[in-house]
Amino acid sequence: MVEFKFLDYGTDFGTRDMGQKLREKLLTLINSGEKVVLDFTGVNVVSNSFADECIAKLLLEMPLDKLKRNTTFRGLNPLAERSVLVALQRRYRVMKEGEVTLG
Repeated sequence: MVEFKFLDYGTDFGTRDMGQKLREKLLTLINSGEKVVLDFTGVNVVSNSFADECIAKLLLEMPLDKLKRNTTFRGLNPLAERSVLVALQRRYRVMKEGEVTLG
């Protein structure tokens, strides 16, 4: 297992720009084959847009089951947890609707 400590990059995450940068780092780790611990210990704020860009857009790179299998979360405060869950649910729903429309 390898840890990705968000605290190494700050305590407040609100921008899509930062989300994209960290998502690219996460993709490298996830694709290495090791399980990645997404450690939010010490992080105060995770906006919905950051959560979508950093975490939920991983679903554009891999199926949900692979994301679940290769990652786990640690240290999310209740507000940050909600942002991440909502972003994942929205992104997954949009992708599923797209499959139905395109299929």
